Amino acid sequence: MNIRRAKEGDMETIQRLLLQVAMVHHRGRPDLFQAGTRKYTDDELLQIIHDDSRPIFVAEEPEGRVTGYAFCIFQQPDSHILTDIKTLYIDDLCVDESCRGRGTGRQLYEAVLAFARQEGCYNVTLNVWSCNTAAMKFYESCGLKPQKIGLETIL
Repeated sequence: MNIRRAKEGDMETIQRLLLQVAMVHHRGRPDLFQAGTRKYTDDELLQIIHDDSRPIFVAEEPEGRVTGYAFCIFQQPDSHILTDIKTLYIDDLCVDESCRGRGTGRQLYEAVLAFARQEGCYNVTLNVWSCNTAAMKFYESCGLKPQKIGLETIL
């Protein structure tokens, strides 16, 4: 398995994987997430691929098939009450449904950690929807701990 930065030639596969993630969210929260949608248009995805402040990593099998991705964003607090740390936020991590359970997600996550260390980040953060229990179990198995919890009341 090779983990590398995404390139334009990966867009079709990334868009297909983004649809898989959207369906996971739609099944868990149909009141919030529409079915059959993608998080980014092709133009938006193309811009992100070329934006060094928002690196995308892909997992590529030896024969060249991309089986997963991790969208990341560098963040620094803009607040007088928080310390000035550099964070790498994982905006989205997905492994193709047909390839799960083979360690691809763990390899992507470990590559993101290595990249964050190399870039001088203090931490790596992410959010996960509470309805996505498989993702929550995966992240817990990687050693992530809750940083904050979002709560809601539906009216």
